[in-house]
Amino acid sequence: METHALNNLPRYDPCRSYAWNYDHPPGPVELGLAPVEGTWSFFGKPVPSPLGIPAGPLLNGAWLLYYASLGFDVLTYKTVRSSARECYPLPNLQPVEVDGMMRGGESALPVSATMRGSWAVSFGMPSQPPDVWRADVQRTRDRLAPEKVLSVSVVGSIQPGWSTEDLAADYAQCAKWAVDSGADCVETNFSCPNVNTCDGQLYLQPDAARCIAEAVRQAVGRTPYIIKIGHVTDDAAMSALIAAVQPFADGLAMTNSVAATVAADGADLLFGGDPRGICGLATRDAALEQVERFRQEITKQRAELEIIGVGGIGSADDVRAHLRAGAVSVHIATAAMVDPLIGEKIRRAFGSESR
Repeated sequence: METHALNNLPRYDPCRSYAWNYDHPPGPVELGLAPVEGTWSFFGKPVPSPLGIPAGPLLNGAWLLYYASLGFDVLTYKTVRSSARECYPLPNLQPVEVDGMMRGGESALPVSATMRGSWAVSFGMPSQPPDVWRADVQRTRDRLAPEKVLSVSVVGSIQPGWSTEDLAADYAQCAKWAVDSGADCVETNFSCPNVNTCDGQLYLQPDAARCIAEAVRQAVGRTPYIIKIGHVTDDAAMSALIAAVQPFADGLAMTNSVAATVAADGADLLFGGDPRGICGLATRDAALEQVERFRQEITKQRAELEIIGVGGIGSADDVRAHLRAGAVSVHIATAAMVDPLIGEKIRRAFGSESR
């Protein structure tokens, strides 16, 4: 593909609805990707690089195959449920003006007319019906190159009157469906700042997290199992979470955004005044710091948990920093949505170091 065409690669259109983007996926491209020196694996499976995409950008199998062709080797299918769920209304991706968010708790972040590296994410974990996403996962695994990893993110759908055990059973059902459909590994989403039910904050509820993780492990057998978590600033909460899930999970994916409220022009709050997850460059330092802290605590507890670095990553230097901090794989969302060639650029930077 010619250079001028590469500069115009398709990408998610934030001005259009989630449904439109779901129905208009791009097709795979041929890039002639540079190799990434070194030996890499993802929970025991050899992979060509440590680069992946977290749950979020890969709306369906076609989107997943597109990013696989762009140099990403661990592809996470966007979070799915045991029943259909509509997406929140636009805006789903609202650029914001913020330099950094180390501790969280920021309020009334101003909107930006253009993307400046960070945006507020507001999807609400939509999902196709199980029969649709299960068939799509199976088709995708059949078409995906064997050296690529297909991970499927699942979430429980809390109902009125449900106990933690009921929610755990729903998570476990979705996880089993994903594995039966061909997923190489499964991820449970324990963190979504854009929903107001307990399933969005499970990573801060160690007893509930343990209950659900145990149920999922029983459902998926020996299939690698990852838990997606949010921003943790309290050391006691970090320690309790690790202790709760380490008997059942193989890894933790972090950091799923940093929550904040967003103010439109005129200071009126967007999204009904509810916080939204801020993703992108502003979370880079917080995400890296969290990897370092979790790696230290995992070592202290002698837990067998691997770490997937997520949050604000957009360069080869960012990838190196996460690997040095203790991550075994590094997944990129915002930068890859804005610039689909970011994976190819990072691979090229790694390749140039070996020459």
